[in-house]
Amino acid sequence: MLNPIELNVFAMAAETENFSEAARRLGVTQPTVSLHIRSLEERLGIDLFTRSGRNVVLTDAGRALIPLARDILQRCARIEETMLSLKGEVVGLLEIGCTTASGKYVLPRILRGLRDRHPRLEVVCRVTNRHDALRLLHIGDVQVAITSLEEASRDLDYREFATDHIVLITPPGHPWAGLGRPVRPDELLQGEFITREEGSGTDAAVREALADHGIGIDDLPRIMELGNSEAIRMAVAEGIGVGFVSALVATEAGAGPVQIVPMEGMSPQRALYMVRDSSRPATTAQTAFWDFAFSPEMDGVRDRITRPAIA
Repeated sequence: MLNPIELNVFAMAAETENFSEAARRLGVTQPTVSLHIRSLEERLGIDLFTRSGRNVVLTDAGRALIPLARDILQRCARIEETMLSLKGEVVGLLEIGCTTASGKYVLPRILRGLRDRHPRLEVVCRVTNRHDALRLLHIGDVQVAITSLEEASRDLDYREFATDHIVLITPPGHPWAGLGRPVRPDELLQGEFITREEGSGTDAAVREALADHGIGIDDLPRIMELGNSEAIRMAVAEGIGVGFVSALVATEAGAGPVQIVPMEGMSPQRALYMVRDSSRPATTAQTAFWDFAFSPEMDGVRDRITRPAIA
């Protein structure tokens, strides 16, 4: 019979492709990892890794075992969670896939109250881009995704949590900051923009808003592209240029001064969704998070995100 402990060690070794790193993450010694892997290989009668000095690479058999091992481990976790839930406790591990902004500005506002209600619940946040958040959900590596991307799928259950507004920010001394009126769309063509990468939620929202005025995002003069909104905010605060960021990021305290400048006839925004895979049995941890996120207790949090203080 397969040993769940050996499968757990294998899953970590497969993720890191390094027995020493797997041992560090598991809190055991490297020889212990090697012993468990060797025992599992003998039990299955096939090599799971190709070893070359300190390096290990998954064999075809190892790659085939990964999703099966993860499925067994998830089932084991659900058994434990279900038994404990019968005693009225919500325990277990909940893994959430989200972007940097959601992980910093949305999740903490939910988790503070959730942890007060369920102190034995452990949450791991997998910070990535919005496409990968859904990919991780599809393959079962996370149980909930927070994303502004809505992909057509019969298995994914989307529920809108809040609306994230995208705003134009400038350094305090920038000419647009002293106009005393909204910036016209045609005036944006005279700016020096620090932009997000194509495919981000901010990029998609800005593209759509500009298109309504016959302007392509590539028409905006670009001096720099950065990988997240916080980096753009910092660059704008340093006086390098102007940019579009989430209002959640723009109103962050203590990250350098920026000025939010209104735009005439433009209000880019994106819906933030909570997403779960309805084809997989829900864990008690996932259900507890989902129910709490959409409870009346969270109405104030959703309202603060949807209607930020950006005046």
